[in-house]
Amino acid sequence: MCKEKLIHKSGFVNIIGFPNVGKSTLMNSLVGEDLSIITHKPQTTRHRILGIVDKYNAQIIFSDTPGFMIKTAFFMQRIMMKYIERSLEDADIVLFTTEIGKFSISDKYFSILNSLKNIKNNKPFLILINKIDKIGIECDEKILYETINYWHRIFPHSEILPISALKNINQDLLMDKILGLLSEHPPYYPKGFLSDKSKRFFVNEIIREKIFLLYKKEIPYSVEIFTETFKENEMFLHIFSSIYVERNSQKGILIGKKGNYINKLGALSIKGIEKFFKKKVWLKLNVKICKNWRSDYKILKKFGY
Repeated sequence: MCKEKLIHKSGFVNIIGFPNVGKSTLMNSLVGEDLSIITHKPQTTRHRILGIVDKYNAQIIFSDTPGFMIKTAFFMQRIMMKYIERSLEDADIVLFTTEIGKFSISDKYFSILNSLKNIKNNKPFLILINKIDKIGIECDEKILYETINYWHRIFPHSEILPISALKNINQDLLMDKILGLLSEHPPYYPKGFLSDKSKRFFVNEIIREKIFLLYKKEIPYSVEIFTETFKENEMFLHIFSSIYVERNSQKGILIGKKGNYINKLGALSIKGIEKFFKKKVWLKLNVKICKNWRSDYKILKKFGY
């Protein structure tokens, strides 16, 4: 009696879209882990982060990317836009993510949208309208239909799926669509592999997320984290991380009067790191000045860009 051959599917499913539409929330929800940091401020995501979902007959490699930018004032931002370009090149499936009520797009974005039209002709291209949990709370249902009609006019032959990444609405349906579109291929990564990023990277991102939550104005955008020491045993993590800023005044704001802000940041970061790694954490934070680091290629390379 012949055994039926098990077909295994694999592919790269890349999430792209505008700033602050919930791309990182969607990635974390689909993967089941908080890999991408989430705040209410735009342009929180700086790197391209892979999150891997394994099923017995499939491996889905999700990719979270920075939001589209019209202007790139720093070399760092140009690198961020390159991440988006590369994600479009190697994608097997593209998830173009927008949100309910977003149907009045600046003319400056249309060059980006036109380039996406060529992409969608070559590979599966799904339009996700996120944040539909707002219906009945912040908007009524007709806004959803207006949003669908708007994006249908721009991408007339693409499938549109309303979702809520926050409330897991229609995500089972989305996963089924993705599995149906994947091609037969062995796993790209060993089974059980969660991400392509290092443990130090996730420490850096957790600290940076807490800075977004704790500080205002330009501070979160002008800092970078570099973990100097990461020592681990079965129960404990010993971490020493440096926070780089561009100006002395920013250093003073980060530390705060008598160190009150840096102490709050440390406490919040420890909680986040302990939750992520499920281990007790000792954390030391140091603030350093590195002028114009966002436009210095060598420094950016050191920071992992």
